[in-house]
Amino acid sequence: MASRTNPLQFFQQVRQETAKVTWPTRRETTISSIMVVIFAIIAALFFLAADQLIAWVISIILNIGG
Repeated sequence: MASRTNPLQFFQQVRQETAKVTWPTRRETTISSIMVVIFAIIAALFFLAADQLIAWVISIILNIGG
């Protein structure tokens, strides 16, 4: 079993580790967020078009028999 760490010591270690992290700048975060929104819109438009195309093809196939 692993030895138990005192909670105070644990939080000190967490604080030391978070100090080592290279956090993104506000500009990097903003650019990344904008890119995510743009790609989400592109994906939504792609899936909308694909869905409409598949629905159109299926309606043509089903109307042939009727």
